[in-house]
Amino acid sequence: MAKTKKIIELENVVIKFAGDSGDGMQMTGTQFSDSSALFGNDLSTFPDYPSEIRAPHGTIAGVSGFQVHIGKNKVQTPGDYADILIAMNPAALKANQKWLRPGSTVIIDVDSFDNKSLELAGYTNNPLDDGSLNDYNLVKSPISSLAAEAVKPFGLDKRTADKTRNQFVVGILYWLFNRSIEPAISFIQTRFKKKPELIGPNLEVLHAGFNFAENVEAMTTQFHVKPADKEKGLFRNITGNQATAWGLLAAAERSGLSLFLGSYPITPASEILQELSMMKHLGCITFQAEDEIAGICSAIGASFAGHLGTTSTSGPGLSLKGEAIGLAVMTELPLVVVNVQRGGPATGLPTKTEQSDLMQALYGRNGESPVVVMAATTPANCFEYAYTACKISLEHMTPVILLTDGYLANGSELWKIPEVNKLPDIKPRLVKDNDQAYKPYLRDVDTLARNWAIPGQEGLRHRVGGLEKEHITGVVSHDPANHELMVRQRAEKVNRVANYLPDQTIYGKELSDLLVIGWGGTYGALLTAVKELQEEGYNISLCQFNYIQPLPKNTAKVLANHKKLLICELNLGQFANYMRSKFPHLEFSQYNKVQGLPFFVTELKEKFKAILEGK
Repeated sequence: MAKTKKIIELENVVIKFAGDSGDGMQMTGTQFSDSSALFGNDLSTFPDYPSEIRAPHGTIAGVSGFQVHIGKNKVQTPGDYADILIAMNPAALKANQKWLRPGSTVIIDVDSFDNKSLELAGYTNNPLDDGSLNDYNLVKSPISSLAAEAVKPFGLDKRTADKTRNQFVVGILYWLFNRSIEPAISFIQTRFKKKPELIGPNLEVLHAGFNFAENVEAMTTQFHVKPADKEKGLFRNITGNQATAWGLLAAAERSGLSLFLGSYPITPASEILQELSMMKHLGCITFQAEDEIAGICSAIGASFAGHLGTTSTSGPGLSLKGEAIGLAVMTELPLVVVNVQRGGPATGLPTKTEQSDLMQALYGRNGESPVVVMAATTPANCFEYAYTACKISLEHMTPVILLTDGYLANGSELWKIPEVNKLPDIKPRLVKDNDQAYKPYLRDVDTLARNWAIPGQEGLRHRVGGLEKEHITGVVSHDPANHELMVRQRAEKVNRVANYLPDQTIYGKELSDLLVIGWGGTYGALLTAVKELQEEGYNISLCQFNYIQPLPKNTAKVLANHKKLLICELNLGQFANYMRSKFPHLEFSQYNKVQGLPFFVTELKEKFKAILEGK
């Protein structure tokens, strides 16, 4: 007798995949996310990698996770708590049970819950038998044994057979969400195109997972999340690192320059280098340097030679690049430094997110060496701000530091692919051969930017270097008055970038009881919390900053007339201290989190309510 099933319509749902590093949870999460995007759901993802490259199998330290939030409406965060957890072993369950909503569905690989695995995970009792999972809909799935049985006819070795288990999970999810299995079939055929002998086994396991879900009595409910009502256009699921790489490429295309990226691999920024290394056919030049210093110095050399010079790094690498950034400040060459922030200090938390490097980006160099500092706010708009960073750097002849973070870099969301020829113009300050008016440090009246001459251009010989230059002529100068003049002009040049920035906006009323202030990647959580409280009747607004140095010209006006100002950031108050230095007449309070985790909407709402209600 066929089991009775019911279908529940949901506005959104959060799914967490968790297992050992070799269990394919990142690929499974990405596969399900991509298929959800094709189905038409809006989404946001958050991969959670272990810091250890190969932690002991079955331990908490080795758990790799991937969370995806899909919905029919706009999704701004990967979600606070999971509605569905797939746990491939006891360690995955133990590491993630605290992130489950009451009543969640928990699908476990019961084959992995042996005594040794339970001990490695730190369990004294088997959670499947001790009642600790009574608040959840527990589905005990013999994933490993059923997958092994499905691939028996293919004669695979045990290690290869074990790697098919993630497709069993995919099959379960396709049934659970009442979806056609065809996209999963296409994914497998494409994924293993170069290893066709693996297509059959993975398809067999995929169907085995689907059939298991269809027949097991523990699963009687299916979920349906309708497609989102999105604007027309071509969309794709994109990570922040991919978007950053493509933004740099687009800027090179629009500026008429070739892109050069000189970088040293560092988590979580390495994918920018990896992505651009595949773009040689678009004229992109990448150089994997022997260290961070070589990476940025090669980028400065590329800029000197007339390329769009860029480099990517994370916090520890930005420390090493400090002196070279100062060189780019003094030579007044275009340079874009992408810093994908992670938890610090030192090498800190390589795979965890934090807004750790704002002070370093603003002030982390010797002497008076200001640069433009910007921050992206979502995985998708990493494209927009990478593009804008290049535009500012090329048109104002100054280094720009673009701050993203691990949360944005590894997370993904739907991105509407733009038409490159409709992006804002980028006009590098290149001069023509034998320009009689050219002087190395003769400045534009409005921007104070100098012009850009390329080595070898006829009649434009000049010198650059790390010693102070004379105003206009560019010869080495140690004159005290000239040094102060050049220092002040370089600072004013950065300040004048504000004349070319868009006005700062707020989400909500211009006069509110509480203005929440954020910057960078906290945007999704802050916006969601503010929107939900507005819907509950609270007078609360949000001001999220992308441009930090300089700040937009109307910042003081935007901050005025609110009863309370609260700055939220994933550090101990770096932006708060910066804002106090800029607006000493305003009183800013703080809400900070330094756990290697993004803000949760629930904790933000609790904090905001307490302030609004005077608790």
